[in-house]
This record gives sequence, C-alpha cells and structure tokens, in this order.
Amino acid sequence: MGFDQVRQRRLSDDIVEQLERMILEGTLRAGGRLPAERALAEQFGVSRPSLREAIQKLTAKGLLVSRQGGGNYVAENLGSTFSDPLMHLLESSPEAQRDLLEFRHTLEASCAYYAAIRATDVDRLRLREAFDALQDCYSRVDEVSRAEEGAADANFHLAIAEASHNAVLLHTIRGLFDLLRRNVVTNIGGMYKQRAETRDMLINQHRELYLAIIEGRADDAREVSSRHLLYVQEVLEEVRQQVQRTARAERRNGI
Repeated sequence: MGFDQVRQRRLSDDIVEQLERMILEGTLRAGGRLPAERALAEQFGVSRPSLREAIQKLTAKGLLVSRQGGGNYVAENLGSTFSDPLMHLLESSPEAQRDLLEFRHTLEASCAYYAAIRATDVDRLRLREAFDALQDCYSRVDEVSRAEEGAADANFHLAIAEASHNAVLLHTIRGLFDLLRRNVVTNIGGMYKQRAETRDMLINQHRELYLAIIEGRADDAREVSSRHLLYVQEVLEEVRQQVQRTARAERRNGI
C-alpha cells in the first residue's frame, strides 16, 4: 500500500488563513490599510519574512494590493456588487429603485433577526453609536443635509448587518452600501413632502428596530424591519403616483 507524503504546512499559510478570516468577517474592510508590517508581525507573533510571504500570496489572489511606499491594502473592489456604470443606471430608474426596496425588505429583515440573536456587547455599542448618529440627524432637521442623513441611515443598517454575524449578509449589504446610501438620499425629500408624519414615523420605526435588537427580540426585530420598509415602499408609491398625476394635469393644461 502506498502513502502520500505529508506536506508540511508553512507558517505563511497560517497567516494567510487568519487574514482571510479577518477579511471575511469584516474586520479588514475593502480599501482599508493593513497595519505596518512590523506592527502586524508583532501582533501575529511571526517573523516579517513569513508575513511578507503571506501578503504576497494574498496579493496574488487579488485580496490585497501593495502600493510602493504606501503599505498594503484590502482590494478596493472587494465585495462590490455593482460596477459604477450599472450603479448610475440603477439610480436613474424608478423601477430599479422599487426593486432595491423589495430586495432590502428580504435582506434587512434577516439581518435584524440574526442581529437580535447574535449581537455581542461590542456589536451593541457599535449599533448604539450608529443609532445615536441617526437620531442626531433627526433632531437637527434644519441643519442636516440629505446626504448626511442618508449616510447615517445607511450606517445604522450596516451596523445591524455587522451584528448579524453572517458573512454573506454582511458583504452583500456592504457591496450595496453606496447604492443604499444614495437611495435614501433620493427618497427622503419626496417622502417628507408627501406625508407630514413621515419623519416621526421613521424615527419611531428605527427606535423600535434598535430596541428589539438590543433586547434580543428576534421575531420583533424582523417584523419591525419588514414594517419599516413596507412603509417606505408605500409612501414612495404615493409619491410616484402624485408625480404622474401632476405630469398628466400639466399636459392637459398645455393642450
């Protein structure tokens, strides 16, 4: 009977595995810079040659990018769901905006459910910071731009995805982050004009969602997340219909 030789595992392979795990779990983010080689080698308790070998392997895989004199970075396009040209098409299409809300409905309800079950103390702190930032935007209604409020809203939902501890959900949300942020910015103005109570409704829905996750009420978190996005869809459909009616009336008036 023949036996295959046991291949000795290299130290660099262990470093690769650990760095890949950190990228997958979201500790190392797309476009983020790795600590300096000396500091990283000390953290891992390895030699710098072994670390360099691991970095070369990850660079060859397309996970890291080394910049001459500028350090090592996680690849910028890692997890990007859409190319820039497609992003612009999606932003300009009302049907695609509706599709995004439907997709968020499915995705974010699951994130909320698992976040309520799995969130750690660190996750709850991160979620609290994101929630406070969003509440601050709501409280400074005349001082905050739509862009700032949109970023705070998207960051809150991203913090929920991080707390879900589901790598696929997290990286899907991260890949959609720019589209999500721009979607919120696009929708906010029309929603606030359409219904006077919209701002208060969003404040209350986000608070309910935050508390359900913090208190570990998974089913409630999923229900609140679904209700929140159904409300957004409902108001935006009203906005769309109002725009159509106005355009129709203007056409008739011009005849």
